[in-house]
Amino acid sequence: MRESSTVEFKREFTEDLKYAVVAFANSDGGKLYIGIEDDGRVRGVDQGEDLIVRVSNMIRDTVKPDVSMFVQYEILSLEEKEVLLLQVSRGTGRPYYLQGKGIRPQGVYIRQGAASVPASETNILHMIKETSGDRFEEARAINQQLTFQKTWDYFRKKEIEFGEAQMRSLNFQDEDNMYTNLAMLFSDQCVSSIKMAVFEGSKKTVFRDRREFTGSILHQLEEAYGFIHKYNRNRSEFRGLERVDRQDYPEEAIREALLNAIVHRDYAVRGSTLISIFDDRIEFVTLGGLVRGIAFSDLMLGVSVLRNERLGQILYRLKLIEAYGTGMLKIQESYQGEQRKPEIKVAENSFKVILPNRNFEHAADIPALKEKVGKYRVLHEESREEKILKLFMRKSSIYRKEVEDELSVSQATAVLLIRSLVEKGILQNVSGGKYSRYELGLEGEKVLKKMIENH
Repeated sequence: MRESSTVEFKREFTEDLKYAVVAFANSDGGKLYIGIEDDGRVRGVDQGEDLIVRVSNMIRDTVKPDVSMFVQYEILSLEEKEVLLLQVSRGTGRPYYLQGKGIRPQGVYIRQGAASVPASETNILHMIKETSGDRFEEARAINQQLTFQKTWDYFRKKEIEFGEAQMRSLNFQDEDNMYTNLAMLFSDQCVSSIKMAVFEGSKKTVFRDRREFTGSILHQLEEAYGFIHKYNRNRSEFRGLERVDRQDYPEEAIREALLNAIVHRDYAVRGSTLISIFDDRIEFVTLGGLVRGIAFSDLMLGVSVLRNERLGQILYRLKLIEAYGTGMLKIQESYQGEQRKPEIKVAENSFKVILPNRNFEHAADIPALKEKVGKYRVLHEESREEKILKLFMRKSSIYRKEVEDELSVSQATAVLLIRSLVEKGILQNVSGGKYSRYELGLEGEKVLKKMIENH
């Protein structure tokens, strides 16, 4: 006999034989002889029955998941000497790995010729896919050293139990008590992330802020929502004597777009969910196009097929999702009566939701706006004029940047307002160039005097 991809010799019992057991179980099975030299000479073993107990205990304690049912023991008599034969079958729980090493090349072995060698990450992922199919959530996580502090905190805040029993009922663990990819998504070690960026203007040229959120997707969800809320400015306008506050983006639309990006993303694809905030819009870009069998028209009618069904069930249980298939409809309804509507763009491997800024006034709209407003026709513009004029109660001249800060508006909006006031004679430009300075014009002095008298 000779060693091969399915045969290995061990001179005597050592714990090193666990590498061959793991490799055979992950490959096509094989025979492991204890008591035979590498060159095939029979050496024999003593007390074969006791040796079976030692070997079986060692395999049970060091190989995960339990491979015992795929290992058969037999004592052979060769050249009048006892030899222990381990017949290892190809396991159904692949990848098998060494306790303490995890599902990674250092812990997963396969047969290559007559040797047991570390499996590549590609080999490991292939084994996971073979045993779990395309069900990403149910597949075993590569990292089995997971913690759930952030998820535990979130469940406690919602007054929902989260312990060992819930781990199993939520499908965080499989029948072999191995963590699944679903558990990985809720763990502090989650490998997927959300990247967020805030840009100056309407193009990806100048960064104003950027963040990346990692860890449990529940933690990512909270952090991302808080970050967007920070840039969701509240603008005020007056309708007669009544003041009306109006956010740039409806909170319902932000919530639904963010949850859509979490629950429908294809987590089998490495990469981050991207959220970009511009002056005129927010873009949510999610990896993974539409689920097979669903058309864009179906989506807009409210038809929903969850890519990550178990993830969706947990978010539903946490009352983050109210009902399946209503997200896109809620986003559209939140912009009812608005001139600019949300956009949904679908590519083969990605999905984009675009929410327009309801308070954004682009400089390109100046001619149309002029016809509309006249001198004092639009009340919310009038209230902004009052805020600008109040700046002159404490200084003799102002700059465009001061208008931006005072009104919390974009550069384009500040330019529009100042230009309108100059045309009305309320302001006058006293220094040109990049840092233009403005003082009160004749009309502005009259209006400011009347404002002071009224107050």
